[in-house]
Amino acid sequence: MIASAVLPLVRFEVHWRNLLASQSRIVVPCFCCVSIYIYIFILRMRFFSFALLTAVFGTVIAAPAASFSTFSDVTIFTPGANWTDPGVLYARTVELPGGVLLATWENYSPEPPLVYFPIFKSTDGGKSWKHISNITDQVNGWGLRYQPFLYSMTEKVGKYPAGTILATGNSIPTDLSKTQIDVYASLDQGYTWEYVSTVANGGAATPDNGVPAIWEPFLFTYKGQIVLYYSDQRDALYGQKLVHTVSSDLLTWGDLVDDVHYSTYTARPGMTTITQLPNGKYIMTYEYGGGPTVNNTSTYLFPVYYRISSSPLTFLSALGTPLITNNGIQPTGSPYVTWTPIGGTNGTLIVSCGGRSEVFVNRALGAENAWKTVKTPEGTSYSRHLRVLESNKNHLLIAGGGILPPSTTNKVTVSVMDITSGLAAESAPYHVISDVCYHRNTINPNGES
Repeated sequence: MIASAVLPLVRFEVHWRNLLASQSRIVVPCFCCVSIYIYIFILRMRFFSFALLTAVFGTVIAAPAASFSTFSDVTIFTPGANWTDPGVLYARTVELPGGVLLATWENYSPEPPLVYFPIFKSTDGGKSWKHISNITDQVNGWGLRYQPFLYSMTEKVGKYPAGTILATGNSIPTDLSKTQIDVYASLDQGYTWEYVSTVANGGAATPDNGVPAIWEPFLFTYKGQIVLYYSDQRDALYGQKLVHTVSSDLLTWGDLVDDVHYSTYTARPGMTTITQLPNGKYIMTYEYGGGPTVNNTSTYLFPVYYRISSSPLTFLSALGTPLITNNGIQPTGSPYVTWTPIGGTNGTLIVSCGGRSEVFVNRALGAENAWKTVKTPEGTSYSRHLRVLESNKNHLLIAGGGILPPSTTNKVTVSVMDITSGLAAESAPYHVISDVCYHRNTINPNGES
């Protein structure tokens, strides 16, 4: 590579040497000639340095790539007119090295063939997307139906190296008679997928107390192991509770551990999401079905709650705290939490919910009295997804798959907003989408929780 880069320079040098050697007598060059020779020498040295550095370091000396831009409401996918309501739902993403993004969601496509989790890829920060693969059910013959989740492994676990992309979700037959949380893996950045293991089995996909269904898996890494959290209706003592299980090889899973349960049987905590704080602690957000609300309504709602613990394995002993903003707003339903270093010494916690376009931010490590609202360019979606981009920590990606009740207008969309600008306008006037976050428990005809 170096030789090919320097070869034109060598030919240039030989040409001038031959030209000088062809002179029959020695002459004293004039001032102009000396100037020309000096200029050629300087040019030669600059060219040699540039050629050599380029050959050795390649793109290292190139100008740094510009950060991906912000944008609003880009459509990734629109379902067909013949798809079952709600068409699509529950979007999720993962970021790969170099800012590459993958996205998936629930597909309500006509059956047969069996439903699957599609994989779309973006190489420009989310502004455009291309379909690259489908994650299909390889073991049950049921399809992959509900609640997908994508996760990039940060370290080796078992035989799977760092950088492996994991996908988990609920495998459910067309008649909704069973629920099963399976894990799949991709070793080629999402182009092909292999079945890894089954984490848990449950009963019919009906979100009714007493029906032993399981829902909503979420993956996290802790001390070299993978933790999988999910919602569990199988315990006769609780209508629903939150649990986790741990694996050191992704093939076998440990004993079930409770994360959240309430003594009132009809309480339904659900939809775990987790992130780490800069002080080493961990925060879990969840919806508290039937939990107390700021206005003490008698309506059964799903207010957003959170718990903070020194370990992501010990949330059961942590205090459950309602998320209420400084202006008295209590978000409800399908929360999602993430954290960014932007916003001060403690960075900023960011929480989304299923009933509003805004996000809720906290720059005091989750202090109860420090929540504020921030407007976003992304519309309301059930179980809207958040991601602080590794390629730019000041960019917040928000992905949605549409709303409930079932809607013929659902589509998968994504927005990327500037966090600093959002924080500068925090607690600005906002548009109330709804005081009630509709939930699958009573509205979705497919019975999803």
